Amino acid sequence: MTAGLVAVVLLLAVAAYACAGGTDYGAGFWDLTAGGAERGRRPRWLIDHAMAPVWEVNNVWLIFVFVIMWTGFPVLFQSVFSAMWLPLALAAVGTVLRGAGFALRKPSRRLAGRRLYGAVFAISSLLTPFFLGAAAGGIASGRAAPGTEPSAEAWSNPTSMLFGLLAVTTTAFLGAVFLAADARRFDAPDLDGYFRRRALVALAAVAVLAVITLFVTHGDAPHVWHGLTHGVGLVFVVIAALATAATAWLLLRASAAWSRVAAVGVVASAVLAWGMAQRPYLIPTSLTVAEGAGAPTTLRWLMLVSLVAVVLVFPAVALLYWLDTHGELEALSDADLRSSGARDEG
Repeated sequence: MTAGLVAVVLLLAVAAYACAGGTDYGAGFWDLTAGGAERGRRPRWLIDHAMAPVWEVNNVWLIFVFVIMWTGFPVLFQSVFSAMWLPLALAAVGTVLRGAGFALRKPSRRLAGRRLYGAVFAISSLLTPFFLGAAAGGIASGRAAPGTEPSAEAWSNPTSMLFGLLAVTTTAFLGAVFLAADARRFDAPDLDGYFRRRALVALAAVAVLAVITLFVTHGDAPHVWHGLTHGVGLVFVVIAALATAATAWLLLRASAAWSRVAAVGVVASAVLAWGMAQRPYLIPTSLTVAEGAGAPTTLRWLMLVSLVAVVLVFPAVALLYWLDTHGELEALSDADLRSSGARDEG
């Protein structure tokens, strides 16, 4: 019973990271594809202003996922990180380089430095979700079973490649939806249309890849395919499909606030569908939730810590998101910083 509850918490944390972290990765994707210095100046300006207040806090969800994995399901943690250490290591390096590139790009005074840090930020935003998605595909297809030796086949199989591409297109979709809403908040109607068009294209790509992935899993990950087409997994697939249609309709009507809600619904439902499709396995079909769980005492303490996080941490994070999406947080300008420094010296 406790192991099942911890598994649900883990799945919800993965869904939260896919939505929050995915939005940031998507902003990096559009930074990469914005064009040259002059053509991409306006989109990159919006990306810098929109991401600044929240990009660091989004990684809280990833840390929470890792803590639950290695504490609650140590066998799962060991199996996944042993069989697929390379893509996960590349994703970790990408996460660090991405944060460094974004943090150093704006204060850099030389054009060459800004271009270098911008390129590091943008490319890492593309590669990191791909490798994370490829690792998820290796889990879904059962190729990270306990005792599996590290190999490229564990994360370069058809399911992994499609999961990786889905991760990239999904983050691009989320990023474009949120940036379109931010464009309205920053009174930039040209960028509103710019990012809504890209959000619709990315949503279409997500839908096409999702259908292809469903067919591929029939032969490559049969347990997951069965779970996605039956029971609770199918329910979440239907919810994701309905949310997709709703998001497309809202984007066509320029409904900024509700399009963000619908977009999050698409991604969260897809992640939950994957998790429900794997039941009762953590790694189909070799490691069940009960087999991979830690000691009962550890699980009870983990649930207590998770409850404390829900009570203390999550409301603060939710408030931060609310303040950001309602335009209550503004980054300090250079003039603000100079003024503050002068007052301190005085």
